[in-house]
Amino acid sequence: MAEICCGVVGESEASVPCEPKSARRRRMEIRRFKVLADVSVPTEVRCFKRQKIDASESPVVSPAPSPPRIAEISVEPPSDRDEWIRTGGGDDVAELPEGKPDLNSPPLDPSPSERCPRYGMTSVCGRRREMEDAVSIHPSFFRRDSRIPALHFFGVFDGHGCSHVAMSCKDRMHDLLAEELMNAAPEEWKGAMERSFSRMDGEVAVTGGGEPTEASCRCERQMPHCDAVGSTAVVAVVSPEKIVVGNCGDSRAILCRNGKPVPLTSDHKPDRPDELNRIHAAGGRVIYWDGARVLGMLAMSRAIGDNYLKPYVIPDPEVTEMDRTAEDECLIIASDGLWDVVSNETACDVVRMCLRGRTPGVSGSGSDSRPDKACSDAAMLLTKLALARQSSDNVSVVVVDIRRDT
Repeated sequence: MAEICCGVVGESEASVPCEPKSARRRRMEIRRFKVLADVSVPTEVRCFKRQKIDASESPVVSPAPSPPRIAEISVEPPSDRDEWIRTGGGDDVAELPEGKPDLNSPPLDPSPSERCPRYGMTSVCGRRREMEDAVSIHPSFFRRDSRIPALHFFGVFDGHGCSHVAMSCKDRMHDLLAEELMNAAPEEWKGAMERSFSRMDGEVAVTGGGEPTEASCRCERQMPHCDAVGSTAVVAVVSPEKIVVGNCGDSRAILCRNGKPVPLTSDHKPDRPDELNRIHAAGGRVIYWDGARVLGMLAMSRAIGDNYLKPYVIPDPEVTEMDRTAEDECLIIASDGLWDVVSNETACDVVRMCLRGRTPGVSGSGSDSRPDKACSDAAMLLTKLALARQSSDNVSVVVVDIRRDT
């Protein structure tokens, strides 16, 4: 029987005859070749299944030293991804230097301080013939620099005489406030608010020819000079640490803290003692005609616009700064169409009922946030309550969930 010798030889060794080898000897060499460390093995022999050996044959002792034992390797990665990478847990994952981020991993979720609180709003005409309210919401409307969290703007404007002053406030107030905050020293809230309200009043004022700010509004057909047009303005700026409110007129903002309402504004009514004294000192009069009115005409003592009642009616806001706490629950901003028939306590209870059972949190990142259903439901429920109680005015409500993340 012819013997076949398998091997690789050089050209100089081609004339050397091959030694005959038994089948058992060849099997032992193949087994020994399989367990050599750090040597690439052909795919067809990389198999951990032991070859069958005839039990009747006596084992042959190899003169070579016994091969190293192959340790069993677990393919389950450790729970810590960094440890998995450092220990070479996968051939497709490269080892990362210590202290350097993995740029291929998804970005981390922004911190709560970088995101806008959940909010919702409702604005309806109600029983009035014309809609004169306006609502302005601008998440992340101002950031001084990248190291400081963004500020969020919420505003309600209740127009009277026409809607164009309220609409101008809606379109411009947040821009004016952002400009003033940029030029002011940090935390100079009062001055920035006062200057932005004053600039807004100057923009809506009627000059020489008496042209209205918005040529398409109905007051152009009724009053050539539009001097009797104005708007209240209540503006709230929410930061991770503070709530700053500027108010001019009889719209209102309240903070619900630990189940109790905390007023952030005081209505500017002509019969408020300090406002009454100011009007008298300026040479004006408060006449009671269906309630207290400046010169018997306007039922508020401060407003943006209303040039025909200056200097008795002024645009100067009252500014309130409130530090946020863990007990804060929600912020409610609304026009007097709500507050004329709904108390602060009732409004706070209604909103808390709508937010109950919903996990505190934030709506999104930066300006990408959207209105929240629970807050929108709360605003709608307050609006329906005001209409059910026979409110005769436009009703605009903004609800902001300012609870901390848990």
